[in-house]
Amino acid sequence: MASGKLSARQKMINLMYLIFIAMIAMQMSKEVLSAFGYMNEKLSDNNTSTTLKNSATLANIATKAQEQPEKYKSLYDTAKKVDELSNKFDKYLENKKGFFLSGQEDPNNYEAMDQTAMVDEHFFSGDKFTKEGNEYLNNIIDYRNEIINLIGEDSPIATNINKRFDTSDQDVEEGKEPWLKNRYEGFPLISTITNITSLQTDIKTTQSEIFGTLLGGQLESDVSMSNYKTILIPEKSAFFQGENFKGKIVLGRYDASLKPSEVVVNGINITAIEDGGAILDFPAGAVGDRDVKGKFIFIENGEPVEIEINSSYAVIPKPNSAVISADKMNVVYRGVPNPMTISIPGIPDNLVTANGIGLKRATGSGKYIMTPGSGKEVKISVSGKLPNGQTVSTSQNFRIKGIPSPSGSIRKQTGYVKMPKTSLEKSTVSAILLDFDFDLTLNTSGFTVKVPGQGAVVVRGNRMDAQAKKAIAKARRGDVVTIFAIKSALAGNSTYKIKEASAVSIEIQ
Repeated sequence: MASGKLSARQKMINLMYLIFIAMIAMQMSKEVLSAFGYMNEKLSDNNTSTTLKNSATLANIATKAQEQPEKYKSLYDTAKKVDELSNKFDKYLENKKGFFLSGQEDPNNYEAMDQTAMVDEHFFSGDKFTKEGNEYLNNIIDYRNEIINLIGEDSPIATNINKRFDTSDQDVEEGKEPWLKNRYEGFPLISTITNITSLQTDIKTTQSEIFGTLLGGQLESDVSMSNYKTILIPEKSAFFQGENFKGKIVLGRYDASLKPSEVVVNGINITAIEDGGAILDFPAGAVGDRDVKGKFIFIENGEPVEIEINSSYAVIPKPNSAVISADKMNVVYRGVPNPMTISIPGIPDNLVTANGIGLKRATGSGKYIMTPGSGKEVKISVSGKLPNGQTVSTSQNFRIKGIPSPSGSIRKQTGYVKMPKTSLEKSTVSAILLDFDFDLTLNTSGFTVKVPGQGAVVVRGNRMDAQAKKAIAKARRGDVVTIFAIKSALAGNSTYKIKEASAVSIEIQ
């Protein structure tokens, strides 16, 4: 553009071209500055709402710690310390933002916050950090280390906290660069303000995660006594006339540390409290349905809260029929041994006989194993002799079901999973039976991997082979890799054919 002899007209054209490029660059710079400002506004709004939520959660924990110190005192002590550390660090960052904005006439004029000198002079002195720069860096490191020490390195959120407040040297084209220089040196003022607000967001998020972890993610249901239900647990399902009823009443959310202030059952104060339950021992009464009524009384928010007890039990006469029950459920499964208990009330086990296709006696009184064959139902017939010599007989049909289809799993996670592709390459593919009543082991024999843009790869075994790893290596961040056609076999019974497991999807991070 500047070589050779140019005419006056050409020189003017070149000058106007340079001015035009400069104007575009200035406009883009203003748009970037405004974008940082709008991001800072959104982060600030989010911090305000998260602070209110965290404060409410901490207040709930404090209330429960007063009412049930055995259960909540240690949790509250930890949560309070986390809150103190977080508020201290957050206040330091807020003061730092105020210092940087002190010279701005309009704190919302983001396009005017393009200067870099104030931050550079405050944090850096040549290639070294100033006193303030070291102080800023140490505050981040101290907060991270104190929080980790408080919750423990083995906490499920410790890894997230370490990443969130990572101040290690950053990778650049020339090699390594200190974190503080990489994030703050030479950047416009508004980007520094947004960076600090983002750190405050990390603090609020850390508080929220810790509070949720301390209470097992069930704080809301745990802090209200209205969510508890009383359950009557008798020593046995039926009682003969003349016997004493024996059992106990417990709360549905069973907790040994939960202690009522008073328990009343059928007009009698119950003083025997054990493992969170009221121990009952009184005459069963005449034949028929008998009511058990009363109340649990707790103190919540300084006021008594009553939970109604309204249950019943049955008193029956001498038996004239057998009772047959499956230990697991009302069906039996093909391909697995189904434990069953078969007995007749009032008749010794050695005088009870049970028959059925696939039924065998097992060790223990009244214990049997049912291994069903073909068909949809199996009939079990039972007979026994009463003490007077009379014989009672009965039978029951049980439905036969096959083992349900398993779910595909990667790192013990099903459905939709997120992980880096390096982790996916090393992961084991499994098939698991979710919410199945039997503890069965399934051995994966093969599966198919599909990476977007790549052909499907069929793998033998339960781990990625070389071809699968090669396809995964080409996946990009955000790609969803699908693992399907997962084949497995039942450990100890290879003749039973297990259905293919459902697919699992992995989003590459």
